[in-house]
Amino acid sequence: MSSKPELSFRQIWNMCFGFLGIQFAFSLQNADVSRIFQTLGADLREIPILWVAAPLSGLIVQPIIGYASDHTWTRLGRRRPYFLGGALLTALALVWMPGASALWVAAVMLWLMDASINVSMEPFRAFVGDQLPEGQRPLGFAMQSFFIGVGAVLASTLPWILAKLGVPNVAPAGHIPATVRIAFYVGAAVLFGAMLWTVLTTREYAPSRLMSFARRSLALPRTEVSRAWRLGLVMLAAGGLAVAAIRRLSLAKELYLLAGGLIVFGALFAWLSGTASRGMVRQVMGDLYGMPGPMRKLAWVQFFSWFALFAMWIYATPTVTSVQFGSSDPRSLAYNTGANWVGVLFAASNLFLIAGAVVIPFMVRRLGLRWSHLVNLGIGGLGLASFAWVRSPDWLLLSMAGVGFASASIQSLPYTLLSDNLPAEKMGVYMGIFNFFIVIPQMLAASVLGGLVHALFGDRPAFGLVLGGVSMVIGGLCTLRVAEPEPAAAGSQGALGAGG
Repeated sequence: MSSKPELSFRQIWNMCFGFLGIQFAFSLQNADVSRIFQTLGADLREIPILWVAAPLSGLIVQPIIGYASDHTWTRLGRRRPYFLGGALLTALALVWMPGASALWVAAVMLWLMDASINVSMEPFRAFVGDQLPEGQRPLGFAMQSFFIGVGAVLASTLPWILAKLGVPNVAPAGHIPATVRIAFYVGAAVLFGAMLWTVLTTREYAPSRLMSFARRSLALPRTEVSRAWRLGLVMLAAGGLAVAAIRRLSLAKELYLLAGGLIVFGALFAWLSGTASRGMVRQVMGDLYGMPGPMRKLAWVQFFSWFALFAMWIYATPTVTSVQFGSSDPRSLAYNTGANWVGVLFAASNLFLIAGAVVIPFMVRRLGLRWSHLVNLGIGGLGLASFAWVRSPDWLLLSMAGVGFASASIQSLPYTLLSDNLPAEKMGVYMGIFNFFIVIPQMLAASVLGGLVHALFGDRPAFGLVLGGVSMVIGGLCTLRVAEPEPAAAGSQGALGAGG
């Protein structure tokens, strides 16, 4: 057995460069999809459920792609075929979406776009685990955070920049402004070009070579699943009761999504305890049922963190346009000026994300992983909640500073805490399962946020961001339940200037 060699800074740069394209597409989606929906006639209560395509596609795609990439080997490698295929499909969705003539078409395009982004993005987390020795993984995840920030800044500001250059920023009713359409076309080119760079400049270890590298014994015991039916019955009963309550009390139809999810997973866990199958579904469900202890605790951290971020993506545009710019009419100049400013705010957040990718490793040395994550999520939560009371658009830049540091922390520290506790042969599927706890809170947010904001806050979208801020703080507190790893495992090479 041999030790996995360290890679140079340039090699790590090349292997992470594709994330710039992924985040470019992802940020266009986050900043502009609510705007597209409202332009095509969606009202405020419809927006969360229209967004449900994004998390639902992730829930389906991520574990499948993770499992498949663990078991793939082609002339192009193990993970890279998925990078390239996902990038091509996402680029097509980016070109088609701003040409949507009806709301349902835009919703379908969001589904295709998010599923395709997940095809490329999910194997990237496992790619770092495959390519880098443990001591360089913090640098790899920090480099990904850096490219996430760069891609997001460029994408989020693009409609605003195009408007400054004289591109029309207002369109007739039912049509997408030219600033948004051109930004999506540029995004398609950037995504495919960045991903192609990583595919062409990076080589992967063959499976036999990867398994030969000396590492700590991380072989997990075979999961005992004979009692999984108990969890399955509990989930089936909860799902059935939820369906009955929704029908009896005439609750929001979006809640059927949550009830259906409980029923589906309950049935799968019940099936798991008795099946003799050794196929992909059996493997994924068995690994989900038998998650390592640290992963179970980190799941709660991810749950509350991503609920908050999804609330921001849904409600940032309607909040800023109505609170800071005073218009909810997508045909008005004030609304479209405010919507462009949301892009600037997202860009500012990601500039602070870039700063966070550099600063957070030094925080970790001083405070440790857990307390660093708590501090960052705390200031991010305060930043989100402040949207309800800040009146000057310019002061929202300060609010987004906290969100940016929280985002940098979310994109790196949980993965640093997790990756050293996973076996190489299951890195992809476990990263896919871990992403369930990014997807499930987004589905919950899509199902309940619209009803909560309507019932509790009279359809004032700013309070959707307040709920998100509270959730982010709770996520930070949950981090304290996770054991701090040994200093060697935590690593000290996360700063972007380290290593190589």
